[in-house]
Formats: sequence, C-alpha cells, structure tokens
Amino acid sequence: MEWFDERLHRDWRQGIRIREVVFEERTEHQELLIFDSYQWGRVLTLDGVVQTTTGDEFCYHEMIVHVPMLAHGSAREVLIVGGGDGGCLREALKHGGVERVTQVEIDRSVIDLCVTYLPSISAGAFDHPKTRVLIADGAKYVAETEDRYDVVIIDSTDPVGPGAVLFTTEFYSGCRRLLRPGGAMATQCGNPSIRPDELAQTQRDQKVAGFALVDYYLPVIPTYIGGAMALGFATDQPAIRQRSTDQLRAAGVPDGLRYYTPEVHIGAFAHPAWMIRHVGW
Repeated sequence: MEWFDERLHRDWRQGIRIREVVFEERTEHQELLIFDSYQWGRVLTLDGVVQTTTGDEFCYHEMIVHVPMLAHGSAREVLIVGGGDGGCLREALKHGGVERVTQVEIDRSVIDLCVTYLPSISAGAFDHPKTRVLIADGAKYVAETEDRYDVVIIDSTDPVGPGAVLFTTEFYSGCRRLLRPGGAMATQCGNPSIRPDELAQTQRDQKVAGFALVDYYLPVIPTYIGGAMALGFATDQPAIRQRSTDQLRAAGVPDGLRYYTPEVHIGAFAHPAWMIRHVGW
C-alpha cells in the first residue's frame, strides 16, 4: 500500500502517501489504521477517514477547544465526547481554572493505541490528575448523566457509523441540558464546501434543540479533506459569542499555542456570503 486514499465523499478523493504502516486493526466499533506519512507525520484513520495527523492536529484541537473555553471565560468543568486521540483533552487542561475534564470515548482501543503510537497528541493528558476517562456511549451518557458542565466539546467522527448519533437534535438537546448557565458547546460540522447541507442541518438541529444562539466558525486543517472545517458554536448566553480581543486575552489565553489567537477567534466567525445564504443566517 503506497497511498492512503480517503473516500469519505462520493465525488472527492484525497490521498496521503504512506511511508510505513505502523498499526492496523478492526476494533469492535471501527477499522483503525495508523501510518507514517512523508509530509504530515503520523496519521490516524478510522473507517477510511483521516482523523488526525501529528503534522497539523493543533489547528483543529486548539480551535475546537479554546474558542468555547475562552468565550466562556471561567470554565471549571469540561466534557469531551469522542476525541480518543487526546488532543482536545491536552488543550482543555491548559486552562488553569479547570477543575476536571471528563472524556467520554466509546472505543477504549482508540485511546490505548493513540497513547502508544501517537503519544505527542495527548502529551500525557490521560494521566493528568484533573482527567476523568469514561469508556461509554457518548449519546447514552449525555442522555442519562446528572453531571453538569461549563463547556461541552463534541470531537466526533463524521456522521456515519458510530458517530452518526452525535449529529441529532436529541443529542444536542442532551448537551444543552448538561450546560450550566453561561455554558458553551462546540461541535464538528464537516466541510461546508463539499457538504454544505451537513453544516446547515447541524445548525438547524442545534436551534431546534433550543439554544438561544447557534453559530459556526471556520478553522483551516490542511489534512482534513477539502482543507476547511466548520465547527458549531451554541450557547444560551449570546453575549459570550461577542467577546472582544481584550476580553479573550483577559480570560487567559494559554502560552505556546500555534494556531489560536484572539484575532483568529473573532475572524473565524466571519462567514462567506454563499455560506450565509445556504445556512440561512
């Protein structure tokens, strides 16, 4: 196998040249492949779709975590659904005011294999004293738990296979139920250039779930097919979406970030005209 060909989308293919296959396994839930590439470092794929690479993972992880965390400004309890590579966990723990980060991952083998073969992504986060890992179905946990959170981050796969349930009105309603006053939720909403209906649908579903404000923002992640990724932002406290750069800095931007800045935070919410028309706001 010389190339990994991603075929998530019917009319679009993307390839990454393989230097060496490191690990390959069919787990209880999905097909997992880890390989070394020539340009993007070590790559993790699930069911034939790139999930992360050591070359550009920081683009995604910093934006899906620090945007809701700094918009909130004083998060103490954080929930991550999915995210078995540990990148979101690593970033959330950079906020000194956080008291606990709960990671709910359906597939224990994803965590174990990422710790073994992609240790730089979690960077020891799974062993942090503020970390709580629950191996469970994220949708079931959200529907049943009595825990409450300041920030909820949905670091899911695409809306196919085991990740599909994380793209429903019922799931988003459960997440809203978990949020304390002033809380914020960030979600993965796909590539709007290739699948604009996915973004539009997730935005509609989050509105139906009852959030007072539903919006989205656009970081660039080179190895995600199409390059751009829409991330959803939902809250019952609309004012936190309008934080200024000074307010974001005052909330405590962690040191050493490689993508996120307060200016990028604000600019990522500027939507192209065609996307505004398609989504409807």
